[in-house]
Amino acid sequence: MQKHPTVTGGNGVTDEVKYYPFKIGGVEQIHPNVHPGTPKYAAGIVVGNLAFLSGMTPQSTEDGSCLTVGVEAQVFACLDKVRAVLEEMGSSMDNIVKTIILLKDLEYYQQMRAAELKYYQQYAPRLVSEPPASTYVQPAILARPEFLVEFDVTAVIERA
Repeated sequence: MQKHPTVTGGNGVTDEVKYYPFKIGGVEQIHPNVHPGTPKYAAGIVVGNLAFLSGMTPQSTEDGSCLTVGVEAQVFACLDKVRAVLEEMGSSMDNIVKTIILLKDLEYYQQMRAAELKYYQQYAPRLVSEPPASTYVQPAILARPEFLVEFDVTAVIERA
């Protein structure tokens, strides 16, 4: 985690911005560590009590490969990465308030939602009875052809 300058809003409230880098093989995915044309992004950013995560794909953080095939396995791989980043931020899966789910093909929708529920039952039981706001999008293409799903998540660090 890296701390960045504080942000002062129009209401005079000052929030520190905390940056959580995305890493592959332990290397931060920022310039000059990556080749031109390679994505450069944070795993997540915390501003005040809000956590904004980058889209999580089934990409390995060890070597960049696709971790698995099949919708359920890819949902679990994506949500495992979401959980790891949230825990690094001092939060948890139960604190997710919004998801944007990018799914390669509508034919996978029911499988994706069933896998999401199964994951929440195991790792975020609160989200089973109090699900987050959620949007489904079918993009023209995801980052790589072998990716079937991607999760973009917003969470709170702590619930009141």
